[in-house]
Amino acid sequence: MIILGCDGLTLSFGERDVLSDVSFSVQEGDRVGIVGENGAGKTSLLKMITGEYDGKGNVYISKDKTVGMLSQNAVADGDGTVVSVLESAFSDLIEREAELERMRHRIDVTHSVGIAMTDSYLSEYTAKLESFSADGGDRFRGLVRSYLVKLGFPESEWETPVGRLSGGQKTRLALGKLIIRPPDILLLDEPTNHLDVQTLSWLEDVLSNLKCTLLVVSHDRYFLDRVATKILDIDGGKARLYDGNYTKYVERKKTDREIQRRHYENQQREIARLEAFIEQQKRWNRERNIIAAESRRKAIDRMEKVEAPEAERRGIRVRFTEGSESGNDVLTVNGLSKRFGENELFSGVSFLIKRGDRAFITGKNGSGKSTLMKILRGRLQQTSGSYEFGYNVSIGYYDQENQELDENNTVLDEVWDEFGKRTQTEIRSALALFLFRGDDVNKKVSMLSGGEKARLTMVKLILRPNNVLLLDEPTNHLDIKSREALEDALSDYKGTLIAVSHDRYFIKKLCTRVLDISAKPFADYHGTYEDYLRYTRDQTVPEPAAAERSDKEENRRKYEEERRSRSDMRKLRTRIERAREETAKIEDRLSALETEYRENELDYKKLMELDLEREKLEERLLELYEQTDLDEREYAERSGQ
Repeated sequence: MIILGCDGLTLSFGERDVLSDVSFSVQEGDRVGIVGENGAGKTSLLKMITGEYDGKGNVYISKDKTVGMLSQNAVADGDGTVVSVLESAFSDLIEREAELERMRHRIDVTHSVGIAMTDSYLSEYTAKLESFSADGGDRFRGLVRSYLVKLGFPESEWETPVGRLSGGQKTRLALGKLIIRPPDILLLDEPTNHLDVQTLSWLEDVLSNLKCTLLVVSHDRYFLDRVATKILDIDGGKARLYDGNYTKYVERKKTDREIQRRHYENQQREIARLEAFIEQQKRWNRERNIIAAESRRKAIDRMEKVEAPEAERRGIRVRFTEGSESGNDVLTVNGLSKRFGENELFSGVSFLIKRGDRAFITGKNGSGKSTLMKILRGRLQQTSGSYEFGYNVSIGYYDQENQELDENNTVLDEVWDEFGKRTQTEIRSALALFLFRGDDVNKKVSMLSGGEKARLTMVKLILRPNNVLLLDEPTNHLDIKSREALEDALSDYKGTLIAVSHDRYFIKKLCTRVLDISAKPFADYHGTYEDYLRYTRDQTVPEPAAAERSDKEENRRKYEEERRSRSDMRKLRTRIERAREETAKIEDRLSALETEYRENELDYKKLMELDLEREKLEERLLELYEQTDLDEREYAERSGQ
């Protein structure tokens, strides 16, 4: 069933067309990855779906379906703590929980004063309690705690006020609040930002198992491979929907472009052949030749013209300049540690990098990956331990924060200041490779976007001959096409690579060695990234989060105990009431027997029957008195608990 349809969506900002006649439909349960270059209109499309942007065209959403969106810069709202913000996703269950608590308190108070609560009230309480449990009321708090741990919030941070969180932490919390109880249609804009590899893997599992329909904008190709079942490609303002994940989409798009090129070229050859025939017939200029020429002209006019495939947009072109060869031992690290006050980021880090290694430093957010890179670059001092670069090592460093750029420079001056021996033509040519053309080179660095600063830093890096590259998150701010260009350049690079990256597709393509800084002890794994993932999976047995498991078990135990207690109390109360009813009937019968005795005092046979009946009734009455007394005591004790 179609849950979302877009028909002829068109959006412009001033004279610039962002989206042009975009039409597609999404089936219920689809997980659609939206891809395209920076500025292609991916985020704008999501905002048109939510109604935040008002362009031309129509958006159709199935009746009674809810839509929720996480924007790139979303932050968790509210004045509460970390745990209370995530729990607020279950506000209806929290309200029902409070109502049940009020009802339970009323029952307890009523019983404590010896008054029996009405059956209707107890039945209502039981029905609400069972409904609450069926809707997840005994599980949601455990689920919240499990999500917090997976999102990188240890128990020590659960009571932290939201206002004290960093921007990345607020974004992760906002993501958690949205996916823990997703709407029918979930829109995510770059949800993998600010997530470490472990959290990314968890998020992929969660999104792959959600029952909702998902539309997600992402440059993370590994993420799209694992999550997406369809890819919406936005290119030149147009959009096309492909079946399959990102890898299948790349293959299909390449094949479609090749097929279109062949059809176009074949049709152009056929048109050229017909045009030549027409010209020949015109030269002969006889009646039958003219008729033949007109017939061919009509054949050309009737053709459904195949458009030439659009030339692929030129992305950045990267080639790293290699310096002279380094020694075989490139970098030796012994017992390195770093501490900020009482906070120890890492310790006991030791490894030896050989010439030609492609080592990737991985670890959880906050484990000190970028700090380690800054120490190796000489911008930070280690707390203990040592490191030493080998013979003839020349280092190129990419800083994810672009702190080595002068904000007051123009783009051209930023490069020229460092490479003044090169001509302006050479520098302009290098800048053009990274899409800085024309007046772009006169922009102030302070006015550049994050992606533009990343490209400018890369220009400086490729112009400097280096045999060792230290790259800290080099794919941040780059679109997919630019990431692929960087991967190709690094694949051709003959020097040594040491890098930090969250882009697992990037790591997968280049990695020959993994340095896991958050592992205890520090892990130095020689092999591909996927080999390392298999190795780590083999070392751990997956099990539910302890907090979630224990909460579920405790809540279930309490529920079962309470359910059994309520059942026992109902049975006890019923037995007491039935005993009282039977006692009253026996006492009434005994009173009636006295009358019958007087009426039949001369009928000895009848009197014997009445005596026998009285003995049985009195025996039963004593049993009832004893049992009722015991039951009432037990009921009073239970009610007072």
